[in-house]
Amino acid sequence: MPPGRWQRFRDSFVLYSFKRDLVAQLSLLVFILMVAAAVLAPWLASMNPYDLAQIDILASELPPFWVEGSDSMYVLGTDAQGRDMLSTILYGLRVSLIIGFGAVLLQATLGVCFGLLAGYMGGRIDAFLMRLADIQLSFSTLMVAIIVGALVKAIFGGATFSDYAIWLLVLIIGLAEWPQYARTVRASVLAEKSKEYVDAARVMGLRSRRIMFRHILPNTLSPIFVISTVQVANAIISEAALSFLGLGMPETDPSLGSLIKSGFDYLQSGSWWITLIPGLVLVVLVLVINLLGDWLRDVLNPRLYKG
Repeated sequence: MPPGRWQRFRDSFVLYSFKRDLVAQLSLLVFILMVAAAVLAPWLASMNPYDLAQIDILASELPPFWVEGSDSMYVLGTDAQGRDMLSTILYGLRVSLIIGFGAVLLQATLGVCFGLLAGYMGGRIDAFLMRLADIQLSFSTLMVAIIVGALVKAIFGGATFSDYAIWLLVLIIGLAEWPQYARTVRASVLAEKSKEYVDAARVMGLRSRRIMFRHILPNTLSPIFVISTVQVANAIISEAALSFLGLGMPETDPSLGSLIKSGFDYLQSGSWWITLIPGLVLVVLVLVINLLGDWLRDVLNPRLYKG
């Protein structure tokens, strides 16, 4: 009787290497805890930072519990608007994760499709898509954000950008970064399409779409997984940078980037926690994602594994 999927997973090199890598274990644990905290934010947070009725402006700029003058109601203190810092960080973490994963999903969808077409079809299609990728790479995420933001505000008004800021940032970051996937997938397809199983599929009369998505794509997933972990971290950093520059989430809708920006003007007045604590959360989140990406890269390429 052949082993089941669970048994194959228990015997796999991935699980074996994971058990021997303490850094990967701790990184995954911290990442799971942060994702769980973001998902459960409405139940874990003591207040809803989106609800103006729950904000007490008289309780603004209260320090964390370990600093003199704090209030036991606010463990991490309050910001300049009187919002509980712990609550805003939980909600902001959720917004940053939504943007990070949403943007990577859009990047992967566009990049994988274009990479498969370019690598498998070749010729003019390959040349056109790769030149399109080159053009896209010449525009930074910041430049795309400026162009899209200006167009949205000019056509629909500034209020529209604020109302749909999350999905516009997903669109902006996704459109700015898809060439990373396209180039990698194209290189993998060029190596795979000359192999015998692809020739056998052609002889059997299978359509090109089925050959690309059912036969070639599964053999190119390893680099896609590695890129995705790195790109999630990059998307979160891009959102934070755009929000800090005023091109991302508004201060009334907390994300980690907008929280850092909202407290930046209060550093000199001594309210360092408004910027520093969300900044530390952002650093930890990006760090654990990158560490998991490094481990995954080594595991999926055993020649690099030093376990």
